[in-house]
Amino acid sequence: MPRGFDRERTSVHKLQYHFIWCPKYRKSVLEGEVRTRLEKLIEEKADELGLEILELAIRSDHVHLFITGDPTLAPNKIMQQVKGYSSRRLRDEFDFGLPSLWTRSYFVSSAGDVSSEVIEEYIDAQAGE
Repeated sequence: MPRGFDRERTSVHKLQYHFIWCPKYRKSVLEGEVRTRLEKLIEEKADELGLEILELAIRSDHVHLFITGDPTLAPNKIMQQVKGYSSRRLRDEFDFGLPSLWTRSYFVSSAGDVSSEVIEEYIDAQAGE
């Protein structure tokens, strides 16, 4: 098995996702104690879900999260869990003056070691057999 891949009973995988999301109205509320607390909350939820955080960058008005996941957890469920958990906990601890902490939207992109061109070439080569 190539290095960097995870092996489960029925699969071998390497799933990496880059998420970006921001507070409601893109308010700059992710500073100081809020930033520190949010980092801990994201780490807690990632541990609970069995995700490995590769990179986490919290800016005053948005969050970048780069993680390795597994095929049993869809990206939308990861975001639902991370945003829901962090919003509930942060809103209990801090007063943001916002109707909700996060916007409903987010950005997600998958990352991998192989380009789409390499995959297409491999599939084309298999079709010739």
